[in-house]
Amino acid sequence: MIENIWVDPSVGALRPDFAVLAMGVYGLRNGTTDDRSRGWLAEAAEKAVAADDPKVEAWRDAYRAFGAKPQRTRPSVDALVRRMPLPEINQVVDAYNAISVRHGLPIGGEDLNHYEGTARLIRATGEEPFEVVEKGEPAIDHPEIGEVVWRDDKGVTCRRWNWRQCVRTRITEETTDALFLLERLAPMSLEELEEAGKELVKMLETITPGVRVESRLVGQG
Repeated sequence: MIENIWVDPSVGALRPDFAVLAMGVYGLRNGTTDDRSRGWLAEAAEKAVAADDPKVEAWRDAYRAFGAKPQRTRPSVDALVRRMPLPEINQVVDAYNAISVRHGLPIGGEDLNHYEGTARLIRATGEEPFEVVEKGEPAIDHPEIGEVVWRDDKGVTCRRWNWRQCVRTRITEETTDALFLLERLAPMSLEELEEAGKELVKMLETITPGVRVESRLVGQG
């Protein structure tokens, strides 16, 4: 699956330094937050980058480049480092949130069993469907024209690069196969990106010994 992931040239033109480490992980046995994942979150909170870290500021600049206001809709890592203690979601999400705040690195997680087709990062036409929940009821929203979004064949999976994920593909306790997207901008080095990926794999292997992992770097940054 990850061999077909692509980034539209119009996104690369916005930020030529962008690269994403895509990781397909198969055979997960996820579960509710436990003492181990709670410990990961607590340790990460102590070692988290600051909101004014250059790696976080790079994402605010990227949002401004396509017309978003990062003070209103914050990049995922910016929102996380301002939210302490870190939220407890489930073991797998806890793991990648811990990695995210330690490295100043946005990380998205998608349930592949609810994914359709190939993941791609594009500039939106504004017509793509985005599945949300409003006032407790399923609803369909749409991105703005020119907005940077991740999408599959069915619609937008994450708006404003990494701001908000759709409900359809989010990782739950029932997720067994997942796609992780670790998104890098300068000044983060490609070496740090790769190291963050290795740390995430180690944590996922702790959750599920023997889990199968494949990875691919998309974009050279």
